[in-house]
Amino acid sequence: MSWGGEHGVRIGLSAVVMALRSGQLCILTTETPEGELALPFGPFDPAEDRTFERALRAFVTAQTGFGLGFVEQLYTFGDAGRAAPRPTPGPDRQREVSVGYLALTADAVDMAPPGARWTPALEIFPWEDRRAPTTRLSRQIVEALTAWSAGDPRRIDRIEALFAPSASARWDETRVLERYELLYEAGLVAEAARDRDDASPLDQRDRPMASDHRRILATGLGRLRSKLRYRPVLFELTPETFTLSALQAAAEAVVGLKLHKQNFRRGVERTGLVEPTGRLSTGTGGRPAELFRFTGAGPRDGQAPGLALPALR
Repeated sequence: MSWGGEHGVRIGLSAVVMALRSGQLCILTTETPEGELALPFGPFDPAEDRTFERALRAFVTAQTGFGLGFVEQLYTFGDAGRAAPRPTPGPDRQREVSVGYLALTADAVDMAPPGARWTPALEIFPWEDRRAPTTRLSRQIVEALTAWSAGDPRRIDRIEALFAPSASARWDETRVLERYELLYEAGLVAEAARDRDDASPLDQRDRPMASDHRRILATGLGRLRSKLRYRPVLFELTPETFTLSALQAAAEAVVGLKLHKQNFRRGVERTGLVEPTGRLSTGTGGRPAELFRFTGAGPRDGQAPGLALPALR
């Protein structure tokens, strides 16, 4: 992940592009020459590129064949050693800074370039799928983190706050990055095994993403989950018309939680974000269901709110 120059700061651009495919939240990914899973990324050349966004759009299309729609800046990642955890000291060492962008699309077409594909987000972060919270993986994680904590109260508090192992603890679906960073610190993810000698991943099938791309992706997933509650971003991932059951399934795929059906529907109706089309869906496999569409704004002040996410407990 190196480009141009011998000294100073190198600026890269990374794209987190999300879509719903076959009922799963998926991420547009590429593959490095070394075979690592990666986000679309590339360099910013201040001598050639007029803006970050134009450069981003150009290399995403070149690497994946996908044309970006609306994008928003996600975060600037500039921690020392972010691209090379064991940098070689010396005058030629460079600081890598990556500017991340987030994009949502309802048009997840198949990718043609080699290595480009839509990868399910919850395969990259399997512990973020809490639709069945008591799983072998969740038990393994809590056991491994408890052993790592060695009784340290501060570590135990972090485990409780982030992974909610006790019945009284609340799972916060937005804290994706904090959970990943705790697992990295404890040596329980593949990137830790790649970067350190004392790491032991929970699952040998867990594979790293290039550089710190899984950290960037965790930031993007956390941002999306957070925005669901105060902006109607879910509709950027859905087709023009949808059933309320399909809308709930889309929300569940994003947040990784099972939602209460009646409470979810009541919440959607209260927002005024959807309206019936007068048509029925015939592709549900059962009784035809009413089709709805996004209205685009709230009923009173024109500001479109987010959605209530009443999780089953």
